[in-house]
Amino acid sequence: MTNRITVIDALRGLSLFGILLANMLIFQYGAFGKDELEPTSWIDKGALAFLKIFVETSFMPIFAFLFGYGIIKMVESLREKGLNRKRHLIRRMIFLIVLGIIHSQFVWEGDILFMYGATGFVLLFFVRRKVKTLLIWATVLLVLTSALSFGGQEFAVTPEEKARLSEYVADTNDIYQNGTYAEIMHHRTTEDPFVIESGAFFFILLFAPFMILPMFLYGMAAAKINVFSKLHFHRNTFKKAAIWLIPAGLLLKGFAYFATDLGISGSAYMLGGPLLAFGYIAFFSWFMYQNESLFVRGFAAIGRLSLTNYLMQSVICVIIFYGFGFGYFTQLGVFIGILLAVAIMAFQWVVSLWMMSIFKQGPFEKAIRMFTYWSLFRERKLPPEVWKKAQ
Repeated sequence: MTNRITVIDALRGLSLFGILLANMLIFQYGAFGKDELEPTSWIDKGALAFLKIFVETSFMPIFAFLFGYGIIKMVESLREKGLNRKRHLIRRMIFLIVLGIIHSQFVWEGDILFMYGATGFVLLFFVRRKVKTLLIWATVLLVLTSALSFGGQEFAVTPEEKARLSEYVADTNDIYQNGTYAEIMHHRTTEDPFVIESGAFFFILLFAPFMILPMFLYGMAAAKINVFSKLHFHRNTFKKAAIWLIPAGLLLKGFAYFATDLGISGSAYMLGGPLLAFGYIAFFSWFMYQNESLFVRGFAAIGRLSLTNYLMQSVICVIIFYGFGFGYFTQLGVFIGILLAVAIMAFQWVVSLWMMSIFKQGPFEKAIRMFTYWSLFRERKLPPEVWKKAQ
């Protein structure tokens, strides 16, 4: 029987695959270029629709859900060991923030680690909350963010801003395809098609974690009720949830993709992503229960090395697409990009199985564990009588 940890690791591995598929658009066309993309071939049009409806905004929430789940399980482990909860969680978030800054500045601008680390500090206020409280907060925030997205998905830009964006995308295409590492870094850190004032930027930075907070909170609630420990009791429930949630999410996202000019499309997109994510979680949990196939074990290995594999994906893709590597930026097309993502994931599938047969952890998993638990030093356990106060 596939145990709880294997299911969670496999879900994390599958979410990494979905994240890679979605990120291929940014790797290939840039953060702004991907939204200006207008494929000419029918196969690329179909591939883009597939990514927008089935993948984008639906696998990142799975990763966020599992991050929240892992926070609670880490707290439970710290409690059993008599270690200080806040100290270890803060160290973990600091590590993610620092690594995210390094990753975004020197490797690839599409980093998620910084935002996860920043959101982790918000999660500290929810660690001791009841399941009902977590669910209420998560649902209210999800509804609120969906409501705030009402008005369509297209930015209201002036003709001058549209022209500036087109010029920026053209410059990015040339520099990323032909430029050196230094030229690409300079363009990424100094050029921006939209001028954002410092006050507005601070506002965005301050409230951005709350936009992605709902899935973290849902994951924390799931951990508190040990939802993955009861798969043998609730397997049919997971199956029924998948049957309802996957079509609902696809309908909302499909509507949003084909009706971008309608005001409600933005809200449909924001709500459809998490609904489809829950559907995927339910389906794959049902599928992987009592499944010890090589497929499941491979994705579980990828999930156990999730941080290492995530960073590896960035390194591989910037070498393939950027000028200091092979320079295939904008050259391959959306469909070939999907095939390339499958090939990269197959490579990581093999490498992860091999690494897990030799090591207990990947290099970055080891590093974050050492920093979190201060493994180079002897961690002082709290006496039982003062443990509750420290928590």
